[in-house]
Amino acid sequence: MTNELQSFTKIKDFLVCVDSDGCAIDSMNIKHFNCFGPRMVDEWNLENWQDEILKRWNVINLFSMTRGINRFKGLIMALKEINKKYTKIEDITSLDEWVSTTKELSNNSLINAIENNPNNICLKKALSWSNLVNESIKKLPEEDVVPYEMVKEALEFAHERADIVIVSSANIGAIMDEWSRHNLLPHVDLVLAQNHGTKAYCISELLKKGYDKKNVLMCGDAPGDLDAAKVNGVFYYPIKVNLEKESWIEFIECGFDKLINHSYEGSYQEEKINDFIKNLSNN
Repeated sequence: MTNELQSFTKIKDFLVCVDSDGCAIDSMNIKHFNCFGPRMVDEWNLENWQDEILKRWNVINLFSMTRGINRFKGLIMALKEINKKYTKIEDITSLDEWVSTTKELSNNSLINAIENNPNNICLKKALSWSNLVNESIKKLPEEDVVPYEMVKEALEFAHERADIVIVSSANIGAIMDEWSRHNLLPHVDLVLAQNHGTKAYCISELLKKGYDKKNVLMCGDAPGDLDAAKVNGVFYYPIKVNLEKESWIEFIECGFDKLINHSYEGSYQEEKINDFIKNLSNN
């Protein structure tokens, strides 16, 4: 357990956990539109089918129940479709096997796989793609990565009655930069990122601080956020794709009050989860 999480102390009876990318910060679309998909097209020379392939990339990673999937899982899903429908992807079986069996879906793990299989073209291309994506993300204009409307107001409102913790799988440096740049951190008590562990693990550790599970809410935009809430037995509030502002307004006007008044459980929670799944299924 990292020092920040270890030393964190419960102050209020209620806890609201908030994801960052795609939930509080409007960064997922621009990263996939401008970095992830286009760099895949570049790396595998897919320009002849670019429009169709980029559309499918965005469906897989943004507008379906696989939203928020790990980059390498999203990559192999897309490449398998491309291999079947458009053009042969050399050595794709090896990448598929690595994605399915590795204990850590990361660049470092992929480097180790390449060292054990130095002539594998697909593994090398996947690493090159991932590095290019990282470089592209660093070059995104700061003014294009902003909080969704009503996020600041929602955090400020909830912070009067609840501890607020960022629970994200994003890079800690990016989170601190984006949240501080837009003056959101004054409404946050703790920042937990990919270096602290999975979202499910972070919530489980926060519960050890003394919160009643019925007083804890996870706000997120992807199925992984819902899963992290479910595995810990806490409530889930969805920030719906293409309805982010409306979602945060409802959080202020209704959702948070239901948590405070102990009426979140039951029909309201079921309604929120059903709306969340329906919204992703329809995009």
